[in-house]
Amino acid sequence: MRTDHGVIMQYFEWYLPENCGLWKQLKADAPNLAKKGITALWLPPAYKGYLGAKEVGYAVYDLFDLGEFDQKGSVATKYGTKQEYLDAIKACHEAGISVYADIVLNHKVEGDAFENLIVTEYDPNDRNIVINENRKIRSKSKFTFPGRNGKYNDFTWDHTCFSGSDRDERSHTAGIFGFKGAKWSADVDDENGNYDYLLGLDINFNNPAVVAHLLDWGEWYVKTTGIDGFRLDALKHIDINFFPAWLKELRTKFKKELFTVGEYWKGDVNKLKDYIDRTEGCLSLFDVPLHYAFHNISESCGMYDLSQILSGTLTAIDSMHSVTFVDNHDTQPGQMLESSVQEWFLPHAYAIILLREEGYPCIFYGDYYGLEAREGRSYQHIIDPMLEARHERMYGPRHDYFDNCDVIGWTYEGDDAHKHSGLAVLMSDKDGAERSMYVGAHHAGEVWEDGTGACEPVTIDEGGNGVFHCAPGSMSFYHPFVKRTPSIC
Repeated sequence: MRTDHGVIMQYFEWYLPENCGLWKQLKADAPNLAKKGITALWLPPAYKGYLGAKEVGYAVYDLFDLGEFDQKGSVATKYGTKQEYLDAIKACHEAGISVYADIVLNHKVEGDAFENLIVTEYDPNDRNIVINENRKIRSKSKFTFPGRNGKYNDFTWDHTCFSGSDRDERSHTAGIFGFKGAKWSADVDDENGNYDYLLGLDINFNNPAVVAHLLDWGEWYVKTTGIDGFRLDALKHIDINFFPAWLKELRTKFKKELFTVGEYWKGDVNKLKDYIDRTEGCLSLFDVPLHYAFHNISESCGMYDLSQILSGTLTAIDSMHSVTFVDNHDTQPGQMLESSVQEWFLPHAYAIILLREEGYPCIFYGDYYGLEAREGRSYQHIIDPMLEARHERMYGPRHDYFDNCDVIGWTYEGDDAHKHSGLAVLMSDKDGAERSMYVGAHHAGEVWEDGTGACEPVTIDEGGNGVFHCAPGSMSFYHPFVKRTPSIC
């Protein structure tokens, strides 16, 4: 298990406005985030997308343009210029925060020139079934990056670098079109028969020149930015052999851990565990099954067995490779994977990922700063006290109370190395609850306060037990009361 109590924040959400100035905001915000207990930030894709300053970053155009060249209608990306990006990373490092870069290597979108191609058209629902072996299409599949004019790298992308596309510009129709001379990667997820193809122009990882170029880019990117790790997009669509070799080369060259977490979007924990095993644990994965458990509980009207909340999750079977999260840019309201956790259950979910040591928790920007879909409501007032409790209270032996379908809890006894440490968490998915839980005999006679402020303090008895409470459908966490000295202005 991780023992450093580290916490990631995903520092963006999907609907940030064009020219949002995120890099400037982060430069100013970094010291405050560090004080709150954030130890790492996952930043959005920093390179130019096909919509320029309007692009979130996942429809990739030029990996070498970090907001430096006049391409796709803008110099800056949605988040700012290259220099602003580098300044933000520097500010994070000065504050003691690691930076993880979002890397999208599955596809590119909207090249600079058209090519006339003969393709094989496949059934969208089963990419092993051929519909037409010799269809003629027109594809915008040649990338020359005229705005960059060969600076940093002069590699030209054309149809030989891609496996296929979903667009015929000749007839203005959509489909799944495999390029002649290329094959879908065999070692990908088996959804839709073969889930190599996702969107845009699918990068061909069977082409050695492409693989070598992406390694060159990775070396340039790490050297240029000084980032500390990666968030890898769309793993189930990319040949399983690529990223282990890519990461090994970069880690060897830079002699850095380069912590990496990948998005393998499956609710089946066995798929996630198989990927980790086959890649020899070289990266972590987001615990998608745990996210779906949060989502399902939040919509169950109290009918979910709360005691099974961790069952079938990556956190339960391989916590060292699990990155836990509540929501993200894909699950937030309005997105294709929309499965957002209803607001009443957000405190419960954050308690599960922040107030237990298994996994590496990731806070969502939209929960911390607010989302327009939630009328800007922020849960910073809930998350901040949990961060404080995680860093100051969550130590010593843990005792779990997961034997009731509607009420669960756990405690930490604290230890001598952390003054005033010790923690008790209690949550319910419908009725109000009380529960006697053991926190350690050395706490006898102490008064423990509710960090949420919702419930009355609890006195620990001579046996080291306290009777803790939470309101209906709510969560409370308790820790030893510490008299705070008022600040003098």
